[in-house]
Amino acid sequence: MPTPETLFESRWLGLYRIGHWDFVRRPSSDACVGILAITPAREIVLVEQFRIPMQRHVIEVPAGLVGDEPEHVGEPLAATASRELLEETGYRAGSIVPLIASPTSAGMSSEFTHLFHATDLVREHQGGGVAGENIIVHHVPLSQLREWFAGQEAAGKLIDFKIHAALWLAGIHC
Repeated sequence: MPTPETLFESRWLGLYRIGHWDFVRRPSSDACVGILAITPAREIVLVEQFRIPMQRHVIEVPAGLVGDEPEHVGEPLAATASRELLEETGYRAGSIVPLIASPTSAGMSSEFTHLFHATDLVREHQGGGVAGENIIVHHVPLSQLREWFAGQEAAGKLIDFKIHAALWLAGIHC
């Protein structure tokens, strides 16, 4: 791969160019994890955050960057997924298996998203993320998910497509 020209770089994001194409990359991470978490009561565990680029609240699977902090550099993907699930939702997974690795937005970013399926969940705390995060945890019965999404969208929230992708990859039909 040709060496990219650096157009701009901050602590969290860089803008680069190869030939005629501009793209973004995170200086400290080239991957993220997303976790489809299903409770023993057949509820999906989702998180809600205000996302500055969208200027709206977004409903998502629990997720996080891989190796973006010095103490987590070199951490295996499944370990990152387990840690992020616990931080954001308060659940520890008895089982966490990979579903897919895919470019996050291939025309704009070099980032890969690794989706996992977490089951055998045990609640250890209320979640909410780490300092600086304001994460709301939602438990939605799978049988009511479509109606719940419709209500969230009617309230002006956005629904991240990775939820649907993870459910399909895990063979879960709602």
